[in-house]
Amino acid sequence: MKITKSSIAGTLDSCDIQIRIEESVDGINSIYLKSAVEKQFGAHIRKLIQEILDKYALEGVLVHAVDKGALDCTIRARVESAIMRALDKENTTDWSVVSHE
Repeated sequence: MKITKSSIAGTLDSCDIQIRIEESVDGINSIYLKSAVEKQFGAHIRKLIQEILDKYALEGVLVHAVDKGALDCTIRARVESAIMRALDKENTTDWSVVSHE
């Protein structure tokens, strides 16, 4: 799947991650990460981002991630938000709660 525009999600606040997604020139997925915890968790963060790109079957995207100590759940939320914005599907997610009574 190809993105329709560049997008950004997240902040540079503590315990957050800023994700910027744009189309790559060479058609290959690339992840650039800047993190204070790069040595300890860099490989894990990159793997997590790549898993989410694979989930959406994205091709030819460039991901710039600036991590400020975000947890996995925050990383997932920010990457998925940026992807939905880049696919121009930002307001198409069904957030309704299903009751299991």
